[in-house]
Amino acid sequence: MKKFYSVIVFLLFVLVFSASLVNAQNNKQELRISPKAEVMQTVGFTDVRIIYSRPGVKGRVVWGKLVPYDAVWRAGANEATKISFSTDVIVEGKKLKKGSYSFFAIPGKNEWTLIFNKVADQWGAFTYNESEDALRVKVKPEKAVWQEWLSYTINKASDNSAVIRLEWEKVKIPFKIEVKL
Repeated sequence: MKKFYSVIVFLLFVLVFSASLVNAQNNKQELRISPKAEVMQTVGFTDVRIIYSRPGVKGRVVWGKLVPYDAVWRAGANEATKISFSTDVIVEGKKLKKGSYSFFAIPGKNEWTLIFNKVADQWGAFTYNESEDALRVKVKPEKAVWQEWLSYTINKASDNSAVIRLEWEKVKIPFKIEVKL
């Protein structure tokens, strides 16, 4: 009888140990080549948050090659970049309702189109649908100092405005947001 209980205890131990190994393998996270990042700033009474992934240049030609001109780009890597505003805002002089948006861009050599799309959670630009755009604005690219990893910054310009900048490689894309006080 004692031997029977010993065998049962041993089998239970093996079962529990095996289950924990399987569970540990299922919880394994993948290392992201383009790490996830987030930037947040309060402008007036409005919280502005950008969640994105940061691709690196890694010796590649970015503009016109890795990121083609005149094509919709997720403005980052992996999931589409997500931008959220806690109140209504004005982007480059145009009204945008509060909420979360996928943020896309159409890069050009002399002009970029920035897109705020109502489908906030998308993978890349694969399912992007222009009919879901809440707002499009045109901006001019500017030369910048070298930036290996894509980065977003939100710089307060006044009590009720800020300039958001996408910077990568030797290009920066600034756009102004304004809020009501």
